[in-house]
Order: sequence, then C-alpha cells, then structure tokens
Amino acid sequence: MSIPVVTVGESRDDLVGGLERLHGPVTVVRRCAELPEMMAACQSGLARAAVVADGTEGLTASLVDRLRAVGVAIIALTDSTEEAVRLRKIGVASALTGVESTDLSRYIADAVHHLSGVGNRGPAGSALSDTGADLQPSEVQTDDAPDTPGTGRIIAVWGPAGAPGRTTVSANIAGELAADGQQVLLIDADSYGASIAAVLGLMDESAALAQACRLADQGMLDAEALRRLAAPVATRSGTFSVLTGITRADRWTELRAPALGLVLERARQIADVVVVDTGFCLEADEELSFDTMAPRRNAATLRSLELADTVFAVGAADPVGVPRLVRSLAELEEAVPQASPTVIMNKVRPSSVGRGPERQLQDAWERFGPSTELRAFLPFDMAAADAALLAGALLLEAAPESQLRRAIRALVCAPDQQKRKSSVSYSTTGRRAKD
Repeated sequence: MSIPVVTVGESRDDLVGGLERLHGPVTVVRRCAELPEMMAACQSGLARAAVVADGTEGLTASLVDRLRAVGVAIIALTDSTEEAVRLRKIGVASALTGVESTDLSRYIADAVHHLSGVGNRGPAGSALSDTGADLQPSEVQTDDAPDTPGTGRIIAVWGPAGAPGRTTVSANIAGELAADGQQVLLIDADSYGASIAAVLGLMDESAALAQACRLADQGMLDAEALRRLAAPVATRSGTFSVLTGITRADRWTELRAPALGLVLERARQIADVVVVDTGFCLEADEELSFDTMAPRRNAATLRSLELADTVFAVGAADPVGVPRLVRSLAELEEAVPQASPTVIMNKVRPSSVGRGPERQLQDAWERFGPSTELRAFLPFDMAAADAALLAGALLLEAAPESQLRRAIRALVCAPDQQKRKSSVSYSTTGRRAKD
C-alpha cells in the first residue's frame, strides 16, 4: 500500500517529482508552503508522513509530539550538522538535501513502520522516541544524544489536594539524599502552586524549569545547559541543585509534556537522583475539548509520574485527608497504571485520629483503604517545620534532631533505617487483593 505524504518547501520540486515518478512506495498528496499548512493537513488525516525540505528550524518537540499523536512520521532534509543534531534531540529523522528519491522513499517507509511498531507514545513519551536512529548521516552521531539513557533514578512526590505536605517531603528528601553523598536535582513541576523556591529561601524569579522546557522543545538542551539553569543549594551536609518552578499559575502552558519529558531524561544523565515535586491534579477532561492538541494543564504532573521510578503518595493523617488520599489513589491507578506508589501518611498525631495514631490509621486502611500498602508514617512536628520554613532551610539544618527529620531520612536512606530508631513505622502487612 502506498504511503500518503505531504511535503513542506518550494525549493525541492525535483524531489517531489522524483517521489511521484516512483509510482508505488509513497504518494505525495499535498505540497505545503509552510509548517502550519502541513500541520493542518496531517491533523485532518490526509497523510502518514511529512517531508520537511524548508523551515526545519520551526520543528519543535511539541510539534513533533502532536504529529505523532495523529500517526504522522517526519523526515527533515538538511545539510547542516548542527541542525541534524538538534533534530535528532527532538526525535526527528533527517537526511541530506541531495538524497535520492528512492532512498528517501525507503527512509519514509522505515520511519512510518517504526512509528507504527512502537506506538504513538512510549514510556517516556513520543517526543523521546528517535525514529531517525538509522537515518542520521554518520557525521552527526554524538555521544551526547538523548537516546542514550541516563542512569539516574526519578522520585516523584505526589499527593491529593489539601496541602498534605508534598513540597516539604520532596525538598527534605533531596536534602537527605545529598547529605548521603549523592548528586541530586530537585525539580518543582507543580503547575498550580510552585513553592520550592520559597521553601528553600531562594530569591528566584526566573522559572528555571520553564527555561529548560523551552530549550528542550527547541532541541537545544544539553547537560551543560541544564547545569547552568539549576540553582545550587548548599547545606552543612551536602549540596544539591534545584530547577525552580513557574512563578505564576497562569504560566502552566510553558510546561508541556514532550519538553518536560526531555528535561527529565536529560536530568537522569547529570544526577544520581532526580526528585520531582508534582501537582495534585490528575484530570484529563480537557482532552474532550474541541482542540484535542491544546496544551494540558496537568501534563507536567502526569508526565512526571509516568517517568518516575519511585512514586511517593503523600496524604494528610486526618478525617479529611485520608478519604481524599483513598479516592486519589484510585484516580492515580486509572491515569498512570504503571505507577506503584509508596503510600505515606504525613502529619500523624493523636489529636486528629485518637490514641495510638499509627495503629488507628493502619487498622482503618486495612478495612477501608485500597490494596496499595500503607508503608510509612511521618509525625506531625509543627515546631520543626515552622523553624525550617522561617529560616528558608531544610530540617537537617533547622531541626536536625526532630522526629520529622529522622522520619524522612529513614524513608530514603537505607543505612539510617538500620542504624537508628526512627519514628517512621513500616507496615508488615503484604499487599492485599480486594474482593
């Protein structure tokens, strides 16, 4: 079956004619003058592949993601080594402008087959899958390409609405891991109320994560650029880096899923551990809107959870917070089925649940909660939390002997769990199958 193709650019009429004279592998169904015209044609279902001969500089990770969402593979023609490298970073196959029609036809078929074979969206999102791995000119292959995965692991800290303590937990996890000698990058990906900068006392108005996403969308984010954007935070026990969040909630459109996926993959390459403070909302109802390709308000949260190696689900230990967490875990399972959250009860205190709060919460969870195991309890320590917040510091500096600090450290630092008694209680009950 012939593959319908649209082309962009007026300078390669000979190329289009060559493709048309092949009479078989591909069929040029429309010649477009500009990228917007090509986008409209592809989104209408007219083509399965697009050949961009002019205007490759307009291709971005978000645009590529939108095309792949409708099943369209992209081949770009360029003689520039730098441009070919940039295109590779956003997942676009490239070939030299002097390519023969028969070779280009084969490249198109391979790209379409690859896209159909791997699906429109892999584990890290379609913008990360490189359909042009075998199509790149050999002189532009680099060791810095994003298709070489990093070894760092991603920890996403998530929880329902109602301030269960996501930011406090994520910031202090980053600090404890850094104190353990690991290279840590803390990312504020909350698209509703980014607050990592305020918690750490950073006078930052630059929205570093938005800048990183902008560079990633253009295929210009490398390890050095990411290091420059990340602000260092030094403590007595170690140093970690921070990508601050958006400064206003209405800037959420700058955190698009394809670009954020590229940022997280690059972060794996420069850090041992990447800690992501996510938003609370998992809704995807905006997909029902007329413009199905519009930016998603909750895309940053969903993409972070999709790519995370570990998900900490934080809930408040009170009569309002526990039911919220139970309902939200069901939403998480539906939205991100591959997530296997570690459930943490925060702000545990007798005044909200009665005497023996850990036992009370564990019993209630076993009777009414989901099959996800309740793994840990963090004590309510308002004095320590307030002292840290007032100082713009972490608990390991403001209240190093506090129960809350010890509990968070025991949560992420295995040697500490073995050597000292912690106020964190771990459940010994195995994962239950619900009737």
